Amino acid sequence: MRHTISVLVENKFGVLARISTLFAARGFNIDSLAVGETDDPALSRMTIVVKGDDSVLEQVTKQLNKLVDVIKVNDFNDVKYVERGLALIKINVNKSNRAEIMQTVSIFRTRIIDVSQDSMTIEITGDEEKIEAFIEMVKPYGIKEVCRTGIVALARG
Repeated sequence: MRHTISVLVENKFGVLARISTLFAARGFNIDSLAVGETDDPALSRMTIVVKGDDSVLEQVTKQLNKLVDVIKVNDFNDVKYVERGLALIKINVNKSNRAEIMQTVSIFRTRIIDVSQDSMTIEITGDEEKIEAFIEMVKPYGIKEVCRTGIVALARG
């Protein structure tokens, strides 16, 4: 089962290492991790996506709550939430396929952020399905590079 967890932590050295070690010790591979300051520079929000059994993840959540630097833990499993990821994708282009690629960019509501004679770099934001669908659509043109962020998420309301 896929779990998206939001962890509000004190913005201190070593917090990320302690939290990632906690997941590793329980045998969880972190599929996605995004960390950034909140509106308060003393706090950071970590969004962690893992796959695993509910009961073991419940134990990890309890242990997270015991860490001194952790302020709040939310498992979005039973909560309505929004999530987004970001990807930068560099695609091969030439005169014959440039218009097609630009049409695909328009359909997916992405942005062209860099253009050269033989490549185009696209910025796409959205859920994982949208990003994966876009990557599949542009694969036939030839992908030079892909760089993706981790998922960020917030509860609705």
